[in-house]
Amino acid sequence: MKTIQLHDKIFEPYIDRDKIARAVSNVAKQIEAYAGDTPVVFVVVLKGSFIFAADLAKVYNKDAIFEFYRLKSYEGTGSTGEVKILVDLDAKQIKDKKVVVLEDIVDTGNTLEKIIQELQAKQPADLKIASLFYKPKAYTKSYEIDFVGMEIPNEFIVGYGLDYDELGRNLPEIYKLKNEKKNEKMIDFILFGPPGAGKGTQAKILKDKLGLTYIATGDMFRHHIKNETPLGKKAKAYIQKGDLVPDEITIDMIKEIISDPDIKGIIFDGFPRTVRQAEFLDKLMAEKDLIIDALIALEVPEERLIKRLLERGKTSGRSDDNEETIKHRLHLYHAKTEPVKDYYQKQGKYHQVNGVGSIEEVNQRLLDVISNIKLREKAQ
Repeated sequence: MKTIQLHDKIFEPYIDRDKIARAVSNVAKQIEAYAGDTPVVFVVVLKGSFIFAADLAKVYNKDAIFEFYRLKSYEGTGSTGEVKILVDLDAKQIKDKKVVVLEDIVDTGNTLEKIIQELQAKQPADLKIASLFYKPKAYTKSYEIDFVGMEIPNEFIVGYGLDYDELGRNLPEIYKLKNEKKNEKMIDFILFGPPGAGKGTQAKILKDKLGLTYIATGDMFRHHIKNETPLGKKAKAYIQKGDLVPDEITIDMIKEIISDPDIKGIIFDGFPRTVRQAEFLDKLMAEKDLIIDALIALEVPEERLIKRLLERGKTSGRSDDNEETIKHRLHLYHAKTEPVKDYYQKQGKYHQVNGVGSIEEVNQRLLDVISNIKLREKAQ
């Protein structure tokens, strides 16, 4: 196995064919033990899982039915981060049956969350998740991954069905993105903006493209609560009473994440929301010999924000996506959160990005800003 180039990226050998085969066999044996004498319906998540599913079928020694399911991220001017179903299942195909979802890889779990919600609505007798590769450090959701072939670090990988911009799926081995400059660190920054600006969508894209650590307070709380950590138990007590989680608890959760010496760079999404939180964060970063390099704000006219959120409300099921609550949330943003921009502007760290346009257009603007910040740092 030699290094390869896909588009503009260099990838190096990571997992060979023998290790992949053992991981597939490992998943098959786990599912056989679960299935007993009952046929399992395998739901294959396209596109990435097609090779995994084919090889699993060859070594799975019990009765099974294979169905296919395909989703993709929403495309268009509304940066809502929703997921669109391209190939759906008829409910009768899985109703009252044992169902195992086959994923090639689970990292953050964002798409998986959508799949589980959709399949549970079709009333299977039982629903399990199987993943050939699993990144426990990247996973942020509360659903259990029931069958795992191999746990891997939070590396960007291609091959065996996994792609980089549609290339690399046909490779029989796994390659990981080569870090040419092992000691080079990306910037640590806050992605900022009002509700509906598209922060969550853009942060997740940047995380994958740049290999960054993504810190979103909602995901962080759910992770700690699900795993019943001491901090999770403290946060849960406040949430159950309808109270805000104190800043000190949030900061302690962030402290655990940024203590990892292998972190290449950090995107903060949804924190800080107040100037007090920004002061807390600056102090914490300084304790770890780090610094917030930039606050990058997505700017979108308010009438567009309201329109986006109302459109999202038609499919999201969120009770706060209606005109009255949207206007209230925007009022709170202007009153309590917007001053954070001034706080970082005084430090010379404020950068504005036009948030109107397609997801790809806005993402490129963000990448341009990040590149310019890095170039400026190198010149200093």
